[in-house]
Amino acid sequence: MKYVGLVLSGLLRRKLRTGLTLLALLMAFTLLGLLQAVNSLFGGAADFLGANRLITQASTSFTQPLPMRLMPQIEAVPGVESVMHSQFFGGVYQDGRGFFPQFAVNPQRLRDTYPEWVMAEDGWRQFISTRDGAIVGRNLAETNGWKVGDIIPLNSFIWTKADGSRTWEWRVVGIFEGRDEEWDERANVMYLNYGQFDEGRSAAARGLAGIFAVRIADPNEAARIAAEIDAKFDNSSDETKTQSEQEFQLGFARQFGDIGAIVNLITAAVFFSILFLTGVSMSQAVRERIPELAVLKCLGFTDRQVMWLVLAEAFALCLLGALAGMLLASALTLLLPPEFPITTDLRVWIIAGISVLVLTVMIGMPPALTAKRLKIVDALAGRGDDSPLERLLHRGLDALTRLFGRRTEEEEAA
Repeated sequence: MKYVGLVLSGLLRRKLRTGLTLLALLMAFTLLGLLQAVNSLFGGAADFLGANRLITQASTSFTQPLPMRLMPQIEAVPGVESVMHSQFFGGVYQDGRGFFPQFAVNPQRLRDTYPEWVMAEDGWRQFISTRDGAIVGRNLAETNGWKVGDIIPLNSFIWTKADGSRTWEWRVVGIFEGRDEEWDERANVMYLNYGQFDEGRSAAARGLAGIFAVRIADPNEAARIAAEIDAKFDNSSDETKTQSEQEFQLGFARQFGDIGAIVNLITAAVFFSILFLTGVSMSQAVRERIPELAVLKCLGFTDRQVMWLVLAEAFALCLLGALAGMLLASALTLLLPPEFPITTDLRVWIIAGISVLVLTVMIGMPPALTAKRLKIVDALAGRGDDSPLERLLHRGLDALTRLFGRRTEEEEAA
């Protein structure tokens, strides 16, 4: 702790430069925190899903519908407890200002296949008996101010009614929650009674389902059951692909691109920018204090102690900027609506901590080694010992200066 004053005095020697560097670090680590939070969302979004469910889709794409006649054959596979058909509705609420997932399902099959959704018994009865009925998650209902009995108009960008209209009206008959905290956070979905949906759409589209959700008795039998389901429809016009629910959700996310790779590339670019800007600032700060470092050595500080002082200064600069940036990123994620459950969890903070350490070494080691090798006589005479990296940087800047100077002279002569 006795060196804290020296470290702080070094940082505060040029308050404006230190402030601007901290601002750059704050913005960079804010972006890093938000990007890695998104990466964590896509990387672990399916982790909470049950291992005892499989998803059967068309072998070509999940957008290709499957006929309902496949469902009894899937139910007949040993080890299958229940099967639910589901069709993505694609409705927009309030002229495009509100969009959330909606799926047309059989109410009883939804209850059997997804026991994680909890609702009052009367709500399930009303959902089963009401042809235009819909149930909504608690988070979704609170966001939009919905209550049981409300009529919700949805303009589907996928399904057209038999009369040519795209506006469907659904009556809220129940509000469900998750059985635990993880499922409760994801109660942002709406389920529609398949009865009105199938009757209301065009005749050519009736009797089709998007996917089949298969609940199995033993998760250890998942591979065997999936293979048996797909084998039933081999070499037919309705070949299927069955996989775990986790794999299906991740595959759905990857339809928009490899989110993880994109986020990591952006993070790498941000990290490189931090490295360059902070490295230049730190190098310049040490060059300006070469006589002061020589005085420290005159007072009895060893070469190693001077080196660690410079590294400590770099660490303090990176740590303060990173801490402020991560706190800001955490605050921003709290302002997001529940449809985007992005949080700066422990994994994101660990990544930020590792980034601070790597950044400290990369920007602090060159000037720290310069301070360690510093000769007192040369330093007091104003002859600093630049590191090879610093010499290369200065030579590059000198070359660019001469190049642009020569071009200016040629333009004036012309």
